[in-house]
Amino acid sequence: MRNPLSETIVQIEPSGIRKFFDIVSEMKDAISLGVGEPDFDTPWHAREEGIYSLEKGRTFYTSNAGLRDLRQEICNYLYRRCGMVYRPESEILVTVGGSEAIDIALRAMLDPGDEVLIPQPCFVSYVPCTILAGGKPVPIELEEKDQFKLTPEKLLEKITDRTKILIMPFPNNPTGAVMRRKDLEPIAKIVEEKDLFVISDEIYCELTYGDERHVSIASLPGMKERTVVINGFSKSYAMTGWRLGYAAAPHVILEQMLKIHQFAIMCAPTTSQYAAVDALKNGDSDVEMMRESYDQRRRYVLHAFAEMGLDCFEPQGAFYAFPNIRRFGMSSEEFANRFLREEKVAVVPGTAFGACGDGFLRVSYASSLKNLKEALGRMAKFVSRLDGERA
Repeated sequence: MRNPLSETIVQIEPSGIRKFFDIVSEMKDAISLGVGEPDFDTPWHAREEGIYSLEKGRTFYTSNAGLRDLRQEICNYLYRRCGMVYRPESEILVTVGGSEAIDIALRAMLDPGDEVLIPQPCFVSYVPCTILAGGKPVPIELEEKDQFKLTPEKLLEKITDRTKILIMPFPNNPTGAVMRRKDLEPIAKIVEEKDLFVISDEIYCELTYGDERHVSIASLPGMKERTVVINGFSKSYAMTGWRLGYAAAPHVILEQMLKIHQFAIMCAPTTSQYAAVDALKNGDSDVEMMRESYDQRRRYVLHAFAEMGLDCFEPQGAFYAFPNIRRFGMSSEEFANRFLREEKVAVVPGTAFGACGDGFLRVSYASSLKNLKEALGRMAKFVSRLDGERA
């Protein structure tokens, strides 16, 4: 019988995150610090609006691009938070999570062989989505000494005549790195000089810490017409299961993304869209409460790592820490597997986010302080045991 499978698909590795979750789900008394999901419930007022939409029978398709009210609220939000002006009728597309927006942006913009620059460590979807769109992923290996930021030097090293898109994954999953305005300005200059386009994944934009709030690269002079901004409701509003995201982009790009969305999806879930309208209108205080809680946990996690002698770059965004475990002479995979087996705590090997992540772990602090204290107490014992073995 002829092989029924696509060789392109067969050669793509499955997510390096999921297998640890599958093991934990069957392991008694295990704690997961691997999941990239808020432990908060969706704010009640947003849930209530979703429930109300069901009670009123609002269960039909919306327009392909999404509810007009939701697209308007997204525009209001982007102006309020980032000072960016978008048109709801032609520059906003509501998608099934931020992941769909990434996928269709790449498919709308790439021709076979076009190169996509992907700073790593990073979210697991960029490389396979680039391959599925016919593009060539080109990793840019970020380093701890640079606070896992993209530097102009590293960017220039990787640009060729085939380079078309730069993905900007900040605030970053898994490192927690952020790019401040002063970091973005030289990157934007290079993008303009080399005539590139940017896909800026800003799903963690509300979860930044310190005095300086998130700055979108699209807000810099000359960058809006070159940038597709990806965002959504999963992280900021604790709405992961509602599966709702959006893209803000120039009309010339967005109309092609919409075409793919029409044929593949039709529209995002109607109930979720009504809930999201309310989240954007009334959720600023909820977002602030969750950010403050994550910041408290962030500081606790960093203190716990310091006490156990584990080096860790200080994350300034998202809800992940990325400790360095190279001193143990083990790969990230070996450390994570042994830690799970011996202490029943799941963390994600840094290699799940690119080869340059080896020697690091992703530890999520989107978990209760109670769970964090128990899990990090087990990690302290494990680290002490490893140090004893090396003595």
